[in-house]
Amino acid sequence: MDIKKFKLFLDVAETNNFTKSGDRLGYTQSGVSHILKSLEEEVGFPLFIRSKHGVTLTKSAKQILPTVRSLLSMYDSLEQNINEIHGVEIGSITIATFQSISISWLPSIIHRFQKTYPGINIKLMEGGTDDIVNWVENDIADFGFLSKQRLRSLDWISLYEDPLMAIVPIDYPTNKNDDAISINEFQGQSFIMTAMGTDYDVHSALSEASVIPDVRFTSKDDHAIISMVSNHLGYSILPRLSLNGVESQVKVLPLSPNCSRNLGIAVKSKETMSPAASKFIGLTKEMIPELNDMSCTF
Repeated sequence: MDIKKFKLFLDVAETNNFTKSGDRLGYTQSGVSHILKSLEEEVGFPLFIRSKHGVTLTKSAKQILPTVRSLLSMYDSLEQNINEIHGVEIGSITIATFQSISISWLPSIIHRFQKTYPGINIKLMEGGTDDIVNWVENDIADFGFLSKQRLRSLDWISLYEDPLMAIVPIDYPTNKNDDAISINEFQGQSFIMTAMGTDYDVHSALSEASVIPDVRFTSKDDHAIISMVSNHLGYSILPRLSLNGVESQVKVLPLSPNCSRNLGIAVKSKETMSPAASKFIGLTKEMIPELNDMSCTF
């Protein structure tokens, strides 16, 4: 079986559109139809259901999808290993990440990485905890930046303890701008909560302190939470990496007792990482201390 057929199959499974996948991979729409029809003949069952809204996977296609992802991930890794033996640095990496990390860490890391390895393409996928774990477990992403909670069957590379900070309206009364606020002060108070599945760290910190705030709103978006706090809709708690540049909108205070999330990298297996992924992770570990020195404003 031709590996290119499976690459096209996987791409159409993501786009649900023959034309979009053809544009991305350099095929005409008729070329896409011809290749996928050939693949259907090889596997012995239909792969897509066609409609005026695009295409969707058949039940049988959904069954083989995880295996196809694993196959292509292993093929890419093999291809990168062969190129590395020949002294050629080419390949691709798909990185799953929290938005806070894609804003604070990844631009600098990617910039330095691509100076050294210009032939390695990088794709970013932003999501919450559940999204990232799912993408890594199912070979949709090579690895993921996230916090250690809710980590199931993945290998873990610890990077940084990111403090959780209280955020309150700018006119919240304090004696000094750096006064800590007790997590107990949120008991029964109007609160904007990060959505479950997106984040578990704030939920865990409140639960461990036996604090039950009056949750008025939930959001997957840190910027939306900051805006709601700024407009006196409640208080909240967010990681420090999410709060760079917000000093004019809200007051950011340390929590007492100290709470943090353990940020790191989840990978399906350290032993089978592609050379490109291994190089990127190695550079990340080198750069984290300087990146946190630059971003630490609270």
